[in-house]
Amino acid sequence: MVSGSFSRSTSARLAARGGVGSPRVSTPGAAHRNWWAAAPSGPSIERIALAFLLASLALVLSCALYLYFFRHPGRDRVVAEFAGESLESCDVFDGIWVPDERYPLYNSSRCPFAERGFNCLANGRKDTEFLKWRWKPRGCNLPRFSARAVLEWLRGKRVVFVGDSMSRTQWESFICMLMTGVDDPKTVYEVNGNQISKTIRFLGVRFESFNLSVEFFRSVFLVQQIPALRHGRRRVRAILKLDKLDDLSQKWADSDVLIFNSGHWWTASKLFDMGCYFEAGGVLKLGTSINAAFKMALETWASWVKERVDLRRTRVFFRTYEPSHWRLA
Repeated sequence: MVSGSFSRSTSARLAARGGVGSPRVSTPGAAHRNWWAAAPSGPSIERIALAFLLASLALVLSCALYLYFFRHPGRDRVVAEFAGESLESCDVFDGIWVPDERYPLYNSSRCPFAERGFNCLANGRKDTEFLKWRWKPRGCNLPRFSARAVLEWLRGKRVVFVGDSMSRTQWESFICMLMTGVDDPKTVYEVNGNQISKTIRFLGVRFESFNLSVEFFRSVFLVQQIPALRHGRRRVRAILKLDKLDDLSQKWADSDVLIFNSGHWWTASKLFDMGCYFEAGGVLKLGTSINAAFKMALETWASWVKERVDLRRTRVFFRTYEPSHWRLA
């Protein structure tokens, strides 16, 4: 009913104007309806007042959106607590990379938890300038990272990284940074005795002297991925359940810091080209685009965080795209 009414009224207006793309027909009735177009030249008080009102509303709306999206106070408070400094008045996420000769913060060749495949120096790279960069917020200076201070801050806590290989390499770097503040390296170990590998879905490193666990769960899509039914559509070899979080999610919630990432696998080459399609509500969604599916998956993730995570205890971060480690930077 609504659709039909809209179509008829639209057609009537277009007919009065001479159709789509046609010049308008000047008639007395049209001139009467469009009195503003034929009004005397020169601004009137009413028009000036209306323009001022619209400009004021646009300014207020722009300021509100900026404050909400770019100056949200909560995220800076988290960083301030982590750094042990008063940084709440500074947006630490707005900044640039600057050269710093005091970097890097650790030697990857001496860290047992750094994957050989991502250890550039061990693999023959000669220059080290690419390691000597520090993040500098535009409005303040971050204190230099202190492994010992962070270990004390995290004493008795559980830190969990969840995501793809980008998240895993960040997990490795964080552990190597913390290792520089440990007196006895033998008190730091992988809980299952595993070597760091991309094929293992769970890796956990224990800092025994600090009663600290830093863990990684491999979940590249965050939602459930299952094999397709044997007698289903031939081109469908795997299914992503957009409304079901990964089965491993039951192991994530009981933590003090949760860092998620996803995005790099949400591409046609990783999905459609591999025969992986989407499902929601038990129905296969062959026509759903990757962008729409990614949005649905993130809504599922956000609902899980709201319902299952105690946000009074747990700090939750979501990291989006980063430069790929398969491309030259």
